[in-house]
Amino acid sequence: MTTHAPAERPAETPANPRFSSGPCAKPPTFALDRLTDAALGRSHRAAVGKAKLAAAIDGTREILGVPADYRIGIVPASDTGAVEMAMWTMLGARPVEMVAWESFGAGWVTDAVKQLKLDAQVHEAPYGEIVDMAALDYDRDVVFTWNGTTSGVRLPNGDAIPADRGGLTICDATSAAFAMDLPWDKLDVTTFSWQKVLGGEAAHGMLILSPRAVERLESYTPDRPLPKIFRLTKGGKLIEGIFRGETINTPSMLCVEDYLHCLDWARSVGGLKGLIARADANAAAVARFVDAHDWIANLAADPTTASTTSVCLKFTDPAVAGDAAFAKAVTKRLEQAGAGLDLGSYRDAPPGLRIWCGSTVETADVEALLPWIAWAYDAERAALHAAA
Repeated sequence: MTTHAPAERPAETPANPRFSSGPCAKPPTFALDRLTDAALGRSHRAAVGKAKLAAAIDGTREILGVPADYRIGIVPASDTGAVEMAMWTMLGARPVEMVAWESFGAGWVTDAVKQLKLDAQVHEAPYGEIVDMAALDYDRDVVFTWNGTTSGVRLPNGDAIPADRGGLTICDATSAAFAMDLPWDKLDVTTFSWQKVLGGEAAHGMLILSPRAVERLESYTPDRPLPKIFRLTKGGKLIEGIFRGETINTPSMLCVEDYLHCLDWARSVGGLKGLIARADANAAAVARFVDAHDWIANLAADPTTASTTSVCLKFTDPAVAGDAAFAKAVTKRLEQAGAGLDLGSYRDAPPGLRIWCGSTVETADVEALLPWIAWAYDAERAALHAAA
């Protein structure tokens, strides 16, 4: 490693030091008094509740550019609930290709193989790398994450997915939706949660179905019992009400109001193009920092697959590379300084840092954080040297 003068303690901290990868930073315009119009104490089945839930669905379609013939539903249990709902109701009609390059994808593999006991071909890549999507058999159903929240690796595009596929593509897009351009014609089932890119509140998931996915639901009955919260059909027909805001279970109308505020903020920054540009600018600021320092690197082995939301970094100095205690000490020092909160890598991921660079984060705050990372790293290296 090249020696360098220790970084001085920066004079200013980020205005908002929240860099958690979930729940993520609220929109810059957020304030509790923005939620005063929430339909609290009212039934979600009353006209006011239905109207707000429908507005959440319509706003999602508008900003994400979801085709008119795709259904959008609000479902229980966050992104996890949405993915599980798709897997339990649709998989089994065909053999399955399960794809994983980080912990959440690996979780879907476990459910498919051990719980659903499907005829599944498993494709895995280590943290920082990605599966060759062109090598998959798309006449099978394919389950994958678009952006690996815990690995900082994403699909650069959907070019590998054929238009004439025989199977369904089921995509966990929870850290991609609203920050990356999703090719809807390549995605049959898409899921995400409110608490990621738009900084909404947790516990609610979104399930987006293509006409091909609806056809699967109406033509295939799995040979397994389905809990009530997973049931999307009745009498062999799609329960259309779910996709008009008639939710399976009771949603939080306070969270719905918060999501509506998030959608309004998204419109104010230019919709999807503006949201993507904000995340891209944040990730680019981190990339410049990494390029300027020889002791840190992006966990993504290929820059074209590096995430622009959950940016994962590793320490490359041989003295501390892979040292979980060192990485934890750096994150603790950053938190104590008020410079950056929740920056530790995911518990199953290689030790390092994870900086949420999604659209609600201001680039100025990312740029203010980066000198603090250099300072914290140098301070911990000095402490190690002194203890030796």
